Amino acid sequence: MKVAYQGEPGAYSERAVQATFPDAEPMPCDTVRLVFSRVTSGEAPFGVVPMENSQAGSVNETYDLLQHTALLRIVGEVVVRVDHALLGLPGARLEDIRRAKSHWQALAQCEEFLASMRIEPSPVHDTAGAARQIAASGNASEAAIASVAAAGNFGLKVLAERIQTEKENFTKFAVLGTDDPGLGAADKTSMVWAVLDQPGSLLGALEPFAKRGINLHKLESRPRRGKPFEYVMYVDVMAGMGDPALEDALHEVERHTSMVRVLGTYRSAADPV
Repeated sequence: MKVAYQGEPGAYSERAVQATFPDAEPMPCDTVRLVFSRVTSGEAPFGVVPMENSQAGSVNETYDLLQHTALLRIVGEVVVRVDHALLGLPGARLEDIRRAKSHWQALAQCEEFLASMRIEPSPVHDTAGAARQIAASGNASEAAIASVAAAGNFGLKVLAERIQTEKENFTKFAVLGTDDPGLGAADKTSMVWAVLDQPGSLLGALEPFAKRGINLHKLESRPRRGKPFEYVMYVDVMAGMGDPALEDALHEVERHTSMVRVLGTYRSAADPV
């Protein structure tokens, strides 16, 4: 079985695939959008995409694609511990590094280290892809921010480890698909809403969960595509769609919203991998 992921071998996304589907063949993709395409076309039954980092926040591209896809839903999640390292060419010295390449979120997570070393951030599409670029560049003044595993894959030298600002750094990945991957009974549901532009609408949409003792795990406002200065809410609740209390709550929510869409109901992640 193939499982699509965004990145190259050695990327944190690949680790998420291996932890969730140990016997699968990881299918690297250049972009998150391409992961969606591979699963939609049936080339891979499942895909793994980043949803949120504990330091840098939500991956908005993933949420936007989920909101506007008709076929795919979230069918699982996995949390990966992220420890960034600065990787250079063999023989390179930390004090000589002037530029670091990586995914923009990894650069944001290492902002304090880069500023303290006066290293210029240079965004690219993927952490492991950055390591590949540095290995091919021959430039000892450039480095990549990626995993220690990526250093081994591309023959690079680890110049510094755990350089992220928050040492306890985690990324949550969503498993995409149309079928149940068998990861366990659903105890979490992700949704997107657009509340009515009326006083009390947001409160009215939230109260049904509080009345039924359903915990909201995430509530985030995002601009609504195609409707300037209107917003949608991304919501995670700790209940599966088979729970009668959740179904009752959603009937009330619909009275205070112009749109409610379930992005997926699935088993919440266990301990970080």
